[in-house]
Amino acid sequence: QVQLVESGGGLVQAGGSLRLSCAASGRIFSGYAMGWFRQAPGKEREFVARISGGGRTTYYADSVKGRFTISRDNAKNTVYLQMNRLKPEDTAVYYCATDRLGYYGGSSEASDYNYWGQGTQVTVSS
Repeated sequence: QVQLVESGGGLVQAGGSLRLSCAASGRIFSGYAMGWFRQAPGKEREFVARISGGGRTTYYADSVKGRFTISRDNAKNTVYLQMNRLKPEDTAVYYCATDRLGYYGGSSEASDYNYWGQGTQVTVSS
């Protein structure tokens, strides 16, 4: 069993920055790739970024590439999402999740992630 708790969301103006955190407990954190997803009202949950267990491999959705950075600190059992140059279309609830595929992960499909946090709201005003 894994427990994930996101934090760091809030209201920010377009062009601003936020840093989301996801604290994990309950399992060997470094053994699993992690991902960030988001869901806007009336839309399906979509992939944002993922990172391998050791943190060396990252992958981003085209919509956030160059603006968002995923990282992790395995000593703190925490994964981060640094979001810069935010746009109104980034407004959503952001979720972190563990990749059931294990250390290297590799999936951008929500169905391949088995533990989820409760989400944190990010609102970007224009």
